[in-house]
Amino acid sequence: MSRQQLQSPVSSPRLLASAIGMAITAGSAGHMVFAAEKTDSKASGNAIALDATAITGETQDPTSYQVEKASSPKYTAPLVDTPRSVTVIPQQVLKDTGALNMQDALRTVPGITFGAGEGGNPQGDRPFIRGFDAQGDTYLDGVRDTGSQSREIFAVENIEVSKGPNSAIGGRGAAGGSINLVSKKAHLGNSFDGGFTWGSDQTQRYTLDGNYQFSDTAAGRLNLMSHESNVAGRDKVDYDRWGIAPSLAFGLGTDTRVNLDYYHLESNDTPDSGIPYTIPTGGSAARTKSNPDKPYSGGDHSNFYGLDRDFRKGRTDTATFAIEHDLSDSLTIKNTLRHGTSMQDYILTQPDDSKGNVNNGSVWRRANTRVSNTETTTNQTDLFGNFYVAGFKNSFSTGVEYTREESQKSSYNVNTDTTPRTSAATTNCTPSMIGASSGYNCTSLSNPNPNDPWNGAISRNYAGTDTKANTYALYVFDTLELNEQWLVNMGLRYDHFDTDYKSYTAAGATTAKGDDTSEFVTGQFGIVYKPAENGSIYASYATSATPPGNTLGEGMDGNPLGGATDRSGNLLSSDMEPETTKNYEIGTKWDLLNDRLSLTADIFRTEKENARVQVDTTSYENAGKTRVQGVELSASGKITDKWQVFAGYAYMDSEQVDGGPLNRATDGNELPNTPKNSASLWTTYQVTPKLTIGGGAFYVDDVFGSVANTTMVDSYVRYDAMASYALTKNVDLQLNVQNLTNETYYDKAFSTHFANQAAGRTALLSTNFHF
Repeated sequence: MSRQQLQSPVSSPRLLASAIGMAITAGSAGHMVFAAEKTDSKASGNAIALDATAITGETQDPTSYQVEKASSPKYTAPLVDTPRSVTVIPQQVLKDTGALNMQDALRTVPGITFGAGEGGNPQGDRPFIRGFDAQGDTYLDGVRDTGSQSREIFAVENIEVSKGPNSAIGGRGAAGGSINLVSKKAHLGNSFDGGFTWGSDQTQRYTLDGNYQFSDTAAGRLNLMSHESNVAGRDKVDYDRWGIAPSLAFGLGTDTRVNLDYYHLESNDTPDSGIPYTIPTGGSAARTKSNPDKPYSGGDHSNFYGLDRDFRKGRTDTATFAIEHDLSDSLTIKNTLRHGTSMQDYILTQPDDSKGNVNNGSVWRRANTRVSNTETTTNQTDLFGNFYVAGFKNSFSTGVEYTREESQKSSYNVNTDTTPRTSAATTNCTPSMIGASSGYNCTSLSNPNPNDPWNGAISRNYAGTDTKANTYALYVFDTLELNEQWLVNMGLRYDHFDTDYKSYTAAGATTAKGDDTSEFVTGQFGIVYKPAENGSIYASYATSATPPGNTLGEGMDGNPLGGATDRSGNLLSSDMEPETTKNYEIGTKWDLLNDRLSLTADIFRTEKENARVQVDTTSYENAGKTRVQGVELSASGKITDKWQVFAGYAYMDSEQVDGGPLNRATDGNELPNTPKNSASLWTTYQVTPKLTIGGGAFYVDDVFGSVANTTMVDSYVRYDAMASYALTKNVDLQLNVQNLTNETYYDKAFSTHFANQAAGRTALLSTNFHF
């Protein structure tokens, strides 16, 4: 059965690619004229920055790896004076490293790993920050981006990573930190950037970024993208996606500014089913911490254990209307209204090791399926600026938020029982069953054939779960300047979060339902001492709260709503309190070499003291405790006018301190997806005015897949290189070679069954046009 038999209404990107190619050709013919971007003439020394690249009226060098201020007004001080760990990945780093998606980009930030998804825990971006699952903690321009998805970066200006509990700024969740994507918006001035990338494994990528100024105060911007590729070192896996992101801005340079932004992304992929873990002869119960199981492909790392039935389709739509008005030179009010949807539709074949079959050279092909859609509407109003009280300057930001979220989740029926056999054969896979005798549901570990003539039946299963949630929030932040050397940073947020769910049969009959209401206050407090204008030493404390139903069923929700059932179908107890996390941090930040290079260092300790734990077969309590503590270092910016660096190191000592009555055996174990050591180094050097070369190394220590520490992926070092050459002032070439040594490594670990293998050596040649 071919994947085309289960089509969703997802458009082909071919016409888009053709349109981009025509636009690039037209641009290269010289019909567009470059105009320097105008500086906002009304910005003053006391004004709050109104976009991600403007700081007190001065435009940052767009080619620099250094960023001085976060985009959100909730950060009421420059980064050097912000008492927490914040890493901003600027546009130039995204370009130079050849990043194509959010996971590519976050590789440059140590302390972040990615987990794998299946059916219950969805496919898509699943970042772990400082050891805590953050798949529900991604934001777009400061507003929560709900719904599981694989995020593109063709319309992203930069990416901001805040580490440590962050609920005061972002709301619920954010136990280990949060990720904010800053989108490309319309601006004054005319510009055109287009390009195409051709590379190994049939990679073809086309992008366009055009900005046009309609009048003295209005402009429009359009970003387009089309991408097709296979994956180096992996059989059968492919990616096919396209996107469009228009932006309009009115009132630029005036007291009142209006932005209209839209983002659309569609994808149609053959998902990677991963590589199964080895397993002891005694089955999964015989796994031990002292000898954890690791991924094993039977001798060929390119093996793909899926079938032609596999597919993964996605669609994301986000519309944003924002208006801001300067009440005075030092006071601005802004309202953001956003509506978005995120859809996933897939059948993924998981290489199932649960019956001990991997050891005998066979793999059971288990189908994981999902059809889900999340719809979110948010209205957020912010008032920010600065004022003086008793001679002390206060840089403040305050606001209110209302968010309505709705998630629908269902699945497919995949009937694999296509030939008569015993009930034991239905669930166990042996070498004698490989091929037709199992209906091709059992395949060879060493030589699987994704083109096996599997002829099982697939139908939609309309039984599912609907989840709805409402958030009401009020927050305030302030940086108080006691004098030139002492600053106090404060933040407080109140959340009212209510959610309910209903599970139902395919006929619509309700099978279970539940609801929960949580109210919680989170905060942050930091003291900053400035021994010099370009440096700071700080100490800070911050908290977060993760209420029941935090991810609306769109992730591995470790704190579900009351009324949910365990794996045995037993009703779980309700009345769960939000999990709370707190962080202690001491650090220092310095801008050196005439403020061209930023250096940071911090020591942190993050504790979750009332983690949800199971106390018997039917009930849970907020009685667990986990802890992550460590050290982080980073450097970003220019060492010389020609030499740039973007680097970091993270040491994380993680531990399950108390797993509750039923999980005492794992107390003292390391947390999953939390490497003890991780480091990244990316650097470029401008050899001549036209030639730039660069390279990087990325190291991640051993990572456990589960808190039992019985599954693990090995440490790895990956090396990348790049070179760019300006043919003319309007055309340049760039070559990126990723994973130079063709290292076989795994970048996503699931708790059981499988891990995802990263791409092998990949070469990408880009031709870019600028007008």
